[in-house]
Amino acid sequence: MSDLIAKTAIDRRLAEILTPVIEGMGFELVRLRLMGGNTKTLQIMAERPDGGIEVDDCAKISTAVSAVLDVEDPLEEAYTLEVSSPGIDRPLTRLKDFETWEGYESKLETTEMIDGRRRFKGILAGTEGDEVLVEIDGPEGTPITIGLKYEWLSDAKLVLTDDLIRDVLRARKAAGIVDESAFDQIETDEGAVPQEE
Repeated sequence: MSDLIAKTAIDRRLAEILTPVIEGMGFELVRLRLMGGNTKTLQIMAERPDGGIEVDDCAKISTAVSAVLDVEDPLEEAYTLEVSSPGIDRPLTRLKDFETWEGYESKLETTEMIDGRRRFKGILAGTEGDEVLVEIDGPEGTPITIGLKYEWLSDAKLVLTDDLIRDVLRARKAAGIVDESAFDQIETDEGAVPQEE
């Protein structure tokens, strides 16, 4: 399992337990993190194989995951379970994510220094074998495409840009997920002047 999906030993253990449950429901695990704090939060990001997930789906996954964790009991302390979609500026955790989001701006971080740096920002250019291709600014601002081995990556996510937002909303609308009339209502409510009684 990739460190991008589950970083720590406990994350990986939880992912081993929960991946079959999530996949059995027809979803894919995008990322799992057990976050610290007074009460720990188990954050699970999931989606359908073709992308996207609904609030009802998150609730179903939450119920199934809670039931399994109650039986397996891998966590000793109290925790809060949070199941969500990856979001628009999503983490990129699987090799296929880098192909799916080709052409969009991303931030990548590597475990080791590569040519004196660990952070890279650029346009995703797909994959080649086990390498993630990204177009970055080279010397004198000339764009160059570099390959970073997938296993070198410690963090990767899309950058929230107008193009990304527009394309994601357009895809959701085409899939019938976004109802534009809801946005019309919001604009009407915000622009309304309260009437005195």
